[in-house]
Amino acid sequence: MDETSTPVPARALVVEDDRELGDLLLRVFGGAGYAADLARDGQAGLHRGLTRTYDVLVIDRGLPAIEGLDLLARLRRRSVTTPALILTALGSVEDRVAGLDGGAEDYLVKPFDVAELLARVRVLLRRPARVRATVAVGRAEFDLVSRRVTDAAGDVTALSGREADLLRMLAEAPDRVFSRAEIVTQVFADAAAESLVDTYVHYLRRKLGADAVRTVRGAGYTLGAL
Repeated sequence: MDETSTPVPARALVVEDDRELGDLLLRVFGGAGYAADLARDGQAGLHRGLTRTYDVLVIDRGLPAIEGLDLLARLRRRSVTTPALILTALGSVEDRVAGLDGGAEDYLVKPFDVAELLARVRVLLRRPARVRATVAVGRAEFDLVSRRVTDAAGDVTALSGREADLLRMLAEAPDRVFSRAEIVTQVFADAAAESLVDTYVHYLRRKLGADAVRTVRGAGYTLGAL
């Protein structure tokens, strides 16, 4: 007798503090064939997100205990790469940009149509898993995609494009000393920009600490200690 395997349902974590809406979302996802869990505040959502494996996250923003974008940032810092949809009443352009820049793959404003919500979730599930490209910088971690540095305490510092390019160059060859001319060629692509090297070294030190970039007198710069 042939055995047939039963498909494993996709797992969804819903983080929603509105009791009525949270219960509705559980029914919606359950009716669509998902195995859904509900957390009613950000702290509970963080615990579930760190201790269980999900295929998609649906997160409100105005949550008790931990705000929705803060919750998502904490999960991302702990290497939780599950695709996330922000579901919220905050619908201005600035709010949507903040959500997408904050690590969400999609953003849907309340009130919403259930069919559209499920369609957006299906799109997220079809996407390939997010790849984290990171470089260790001492005891800190530098995410090349988000251009953020996370230190050992979990604090995050965002870098500009030029700052990130300079830190990446130093971090990928931590034992090497780079001359100003080499930095100009690889980071600034402009021979007239050598005067900017010291400026961007200063910016990195100001953001990451005075020892982040070490000066080698007469030779150039090398990675320091964060």
